[in-house]
Amino acid sequence: MKTLSIFLGILLTCLTACNKSDAPAKASSSGSSKPPDVLQLKLQEYAGSSASNCGRLDVHATQVELKTASDCAQLGSQKKQPFFVAYDMPGMAVGVAGNAEGKLFTVQAQGNGPSAAVTSGDCPSQLRVATSGRVTCFAPGDMGSMSGSHGSGAVPPRMANPHGGAVAKPGDGKQ
Repeated sequence: MKTLSIFLGILLTCLTACNKSDAPAKASSSGSSKPPDVLQLKLQEYAGSSASNCGRLDVHATQVELKTASDCAQLGSQKKQPFFVAYDMPGMAVGVAGNAEGKLFTVQAQGNGPSAAVTSGDCPSQLRVATSGRVTCFAPGDMGSMSGSHGSGAVPPRMANPHGGAVAKPGDGKQ
């Protein structure tokens, strides 16, 4: 009976430890335990092999985690030391990288896995910390410029009215 109790205790401990290891990390200075995805690979390509990984944070990251990541990125940028940082949000991930010459790059991935659509290129503005606590290189209110400055240059088609009616034009009386 004593042997059975010891066995069950060890089994319970192993199962508990296994469940803990499956939980996703909120932030990691060395990246997540998952293999690098297209966003991470592109950030590392821009920053170089000696880059500091300032973290990859999800939407549940604490203010302390966000500040640690932003401090790392800002210090790297100021000292022209290579770095990268990334943020996972529902349906997309974004990141910023800086290389040894002090040049900044932005990367955005929409979707997951190998089919994720990646957009990347030079940063349009200086590195700053947004009100969200995330590092960005877009001027306030300028996130929409990423598709114009790094995409095909084409203006996206006008979206249809999601409510099914005609789109009202200013001054035509339809509302």
